[in-house]
Amino acid sequence: MSYILALIIFSAIVIFHELGHFLLAKWNGIEVIEFSLGMGPRLLSHVWGDTRYSLKLLPIGGSCQMVGEEEASDSEGAFGNKSVWARIAVVAAGPVFNFILAWVLALIIVGSVGYDNTMVDIIPDSAAAEAGMEDGDQIISINGSRTWLYREVSLYSSLHQGQTATVVFERNGEKQTVVLTPKQSDTGAYLYGFSRTVQREKGGALETVGYSCAEIRYWLKATVESLKMLIGGQVGLEEMSGPVGIVSTIGDTYKESRVDGWYYVTMNMIMIAILLSVNLGVMNLLPIPALDGGRLVFLILEAIRGKAIPQEKESMVHFTGFVLLMGLMAVILFSDLHKLFIK
Repeated sequence: MSYILALIIFSAIVIFHELGHFLLAKWNGIEVIEFSLGMGPRLLSHVWGDTRYSLKLLPIGGSCQMVGEEEASDSEGAFGNKSVWARIAVVAAGPVFNFILAWVLALIIVGSVGYDNTMVDIIPDSAAAEAGMEDGDQIISINGSRTWLYREVSLYSSLHQGQTATVVFERNGEKQTVVLTPKQSDTGAYLYGFSRTVQREKGGALETVGYSCAEIRYWLKATVESLKMLIGGQVGLEEMSGPVGIVSTIGDTYKESRVDGWYYVTMNMIMIAILLSVNLGVMNLLPIPALDGGRLVFLILEAIRGKAIPQEKESMVHFTGFVLLMGLMAVILFSDLHKLFIK
């Protein structure tokens, strides 16, 4: 069952990403040769209009292949013959659609199970307790960073171990400010002294929309901070997960959730889909050759220079980037398999 759930989640995320490219291509009059889910030989295929829609053998990835995308074409509907801003919109649409999908899924989560507000309980003898904070205080910001969800409070604490923080909180409608220096716990972690026992709460329609945006903001922040830690060497490649690791996580989550029923399985799978969709959106916006972000760099340079980079040079850069990405994926795959078999 974990493989089926993983396939459904991966397929939905990839289809929505490619749908962004597809719809903006059609909107800008670009001819789409093939819109496909998966890679390799075609299993199912049908032509509607001037586009072939395909389901392929290998359930990884997908594509929206456009006329003139990789080679020069005289066709009026060729990708390369459209304005640079139209091409930027088409390329950026994939990641943007990932964020849209994540927000729609967040609406389902927040509308169904509510959100975790920033009302906290205070651990006795902690920095927060000594500063006069009390159970029921609602944290507004930490070091100037606005907090909407308790997970943002936890994320800040875990990413800024040992650092003093200026905390603004609200009590009985009044804002107060304290400066907290975290204390080291028995486990070695530095804690400000916050905990949370209150369950998620539900709000009205506007709150549901607002806190759905807060969910996406949280996952964006978590993804970007994780990338910073990877680049800074604070985490290694062995701590990253590829498809095998993600399938394993989905399987573990399914096993833990199914005892509570399919409702909780569904909610947890949606939460994983939000995380993966945001991650895919962020990763594809990075200025890495062969990814959407790398292509956007060339298009932005074209917009600034007023002329395109020679296509053969751009193609070589993207090909090199693709080879390096495949090498990275192989390393992550090996790491995933190693972790899987040494459990």
